[in-house]
Amino acid sequence: MYSLSDFDFDLPQELIAQLPLPERSASRLLHVDGDRLVDRAFADIVDLLTPGDLLVFNNTRVLKARFFGAKETGGKVEVLIERVLDHRTVLAQVRASKSPQPGSRMRLADAFDVVVGERAGEFFTLAFPADVFDLIEKHGRLPLPPYIEHAASDFDEQRYQTVYAREPGAVAAPTAGLHFDQPLLDKLRDKGVRFAYVTLHVGAGTFQPVRTENLAEHKMHSEWYTLPQETIDAVRTTKAAGRDVIAVGTTSMRALESASQSGSLRAGSADTTLFITPGYAFKTVDRLITNFHLPKSTLLMLVSAFAGYQRIRDAYAHAIEQRYRFFSYGDAMLLTKNPTC
Repeated sequence: MYSLSDFDFDLPQELIAQLPLPERSASRLLHVDGDRLVDRAFADIVDLLTPGDLLVFNNTRVLKARFFGAKETGGKVEVLIERVLDHRTVLAQVRASKSPQPGSRMRLADAFDVVVGERAGEFFTLAFPADVFDLIEKHGRLPLPPYIEHAASDFDEQRYQTVYAREPGAVAAPTAGLHFDQPLLDKLRDKGVRFAYVTLHVGAGTFQPVRTENLAEHKMHSEWYTLPQETIDAVRTTKAAGRDVIAVGTTSMRALESASQSGSLRAGSADTTLFITPGYAFKTVDRLITNFHLPKSTLLMLVSAFAGYQRIRDAYAHAIEQRYRFFSYGDAMLLTKNPTC
């Protein structure tokens, strides 16, 4: 049985990528092929897939979800939208010297007022005066991950978004997808690799480390996903042909596996709190494209469950030794499901 300390590792600060590369597909790719670790370029992914394989992408779009503002009393606030509940209401983190009271107002971006609703755990409901998505796009700021030390620039607004992003609702990017540019997607399609999509709106909880040594005590953050029937049909066709279903990112993996809990994939939308740790029996995904994750994170536990604990430990040690770039703007891995999973 694994505990939290089993998923810790020392990462040199300089390996945390602060900026994206000028070209999306110019990243490196660590191919974890059984017990072999092969250093490749990300563009080599074309050669590593077979006609009939299925890439499943998360088409969520990152919102400009961060706002700075003030309470009626004049106190400063920072708001990070966690989830859009409807076109006038959001769930948000509010940082302030004192928590705002229900019924009070806050002025955001010196542009519009929101009304504070009831508290929901660590979040507050906020009522917007007009369409949430319009106000977010017009006045919000892109919420870069906490380990990226610069404020979001125009370049970040373009690069911290996948080229196939369609459905607005995330506060963090599905970062494995950031390596794909349109020419690379065209090469994959020309080879006969097929594409399908899920939507999982990544929440800020994705960056939170696990704080309980006993993993069974950890309360997993909730995220909303949608799995369309056409993606289920594509998965079934792929499996019937003996080809692989490849999740592009842990968020695609989480959506597919969450929708597989009954034993077979089910279309629809739902909240997921699925916490994948070593010992989990994977039901749908055969291979995974993913970035390198934070120590003690649920995502590191997920990839360890998928590829094997020791295999991931070895891969991360190799990546550090070979100076791979880590986290959201970093390099990627291609993993195959451990046969024992």
